Amino acid sequence: MNTSISRLFALSAIGAATLLSACSTLAPDYERPAAPVAASWPDVGPSNGTTAALTGQTTAADLGWREFFTDARLRQVIELALANNRDLRVAALNVERAQAQYRVQRADLLPTISAGVSQTAQRLPADLNTSGQPTITRQYSTTVGVSAYEVDLFGRVRSLKDAALSQYFATEHAQRSTQISLVAQVATAYLTLAADQERLQLAQQTLQSRQETLRLTQRMHALGVSSALDLRQIQSTVESARADVASYTSQVAQDQNALTLLVGTQLNQALLPRADLQTALTLTQELPAGVPSEVLLRRPDVQQAERRLQSANANIGAARAAFFPSITLTASAGVASASLDRLFQGDQGFWSFVPSINVPIFAGGRNRANLKIAEVDRDIRLAEYEKTIQSAFKEIADALAQRATIGEQSAAQEALVNATQDAYRLAQARYQRGLDDYLTTLDSQRTLYSAQQGLTAARLSQQLNRITLYKVLGGGVQPGTS
Repeated sequence: MNTSISRLFALSAIGAATLLSACSTLAPDYERPAAPVAASWPDVGPSNGTTAALTGQTTAADLGWREFFTDARLRQVIELALANNRDLRVAALNVERAQAQYRVQRADLLPTISAGVSQTAQRLPADLNTSGQPTITRQYSTTVGVSAYEVDLFGRVRSLKDAALSQYFATEHAQRSTQISLVAQVATAYLTLAADQERLQLAQQTLQSRQETLRLTQRMHALGVSSALDLRQIQSTVESARADVASYTSQVAQDQNALTLLVGTQLNQALLPRADLQTALTLTQELPAGVPSEVLLRRPDVQQAERRLQSANANIGAARAAFFPSITLTASAGVASASLDRLFQGDQGFWSFVPSINVPIFAGGRNRANLKIAEVDRDIRLAEYEKTIQSAFKEIADALAQRATIGEQSAAQEALVNATQDAYRLAQARYQRGLDDYLTTLDSQRTLYSAQQGLTAARLSQQLNRITLYKVLGGGVQPGTS
């Protein structure tokens, strides 16, 4: 008899689970919204860079960061950041948490079966016992049961499970987006440090040159060849260069601190960049922009926004199901006996089956309000999804617009440096021959120094544009090959 009850109980649980898996939900059918952006990127003219486009169908999303970044030291720094950065670690833990939450929600689809063993002992005093003697009674039982299992006829539990699954996928995409941003941030900080080191080096060289000029002018002034005005003007340029050296020294230290924070651990000095931006640290080929409708939908931030929209859509199904009756099953089966040695002998079996149905009649408008909240949440997620696509489109369009002219800007700045160097040499020669006063030489020196600083900034912008374009096109997730 006990075996028959156990089999009946197991078959009932399996039948309920099968019924649940076959039910549908009341959530609206999901359709991906149309992208509220143009079908092509703005026409900014051909790129004036000095490199050729990638061949084949390679896109940024298919290109691993180890392939894109060509500098071995920068790749090591990125690897350290991916292993130690705390923001990325939190993003990974959020994925684990969302996965666990989904498993909790999914568990509600199946009945929770529990088993228990109990003993009940009771002593009755003599005056409450018909025999006139105090007695002690005992009862032993063992049960297996299902408690308050909801038969999901209208898909409420399944809708909640679908919402939790979409939230899990959204968190997963958020982690990928964090990883892409981290790769780009580390590379940007690395190149910014290199640029400021180059600026510091230039300022130090300028200071040394101006100090040599000051010493020469002081001797000439002592001999009466140079005027006091020339001496004071040169002293002002020395102090200006000294101030730049102090400023860039501080900036380099701050850049190192920012890079250390991103990496999440102390960096070996051998991994720090050199003061040289002439050699590109990224892939020299230009990344193809592709078609907006394809590129945008591959970005993890856009995928995250869409998953959140899908989760809100599923919650509408759960809110709709609250208007319909809910069926709850509670059942138990087992054996009981007054004697422990007879617990599993004879006809000691018992069972109970308690189905209940809850029909919503009046809730003060709570169900309608919950449905309205779910629908408004869906509309909010839709607006956020569309805004995410629009922002992504702008980021890519801006990067493409800069790429179209960045090469020409860098070349023009380099030509400006060459021209100002010649002008400075000519001004020095004319001053030494007594044809001009030193004011002309000072102006030429300041113009050259400013042009050299501008060239450093232009080279930095050119490299950062490559990194930005790689990031906004969805690159940086794949580790690539060594």
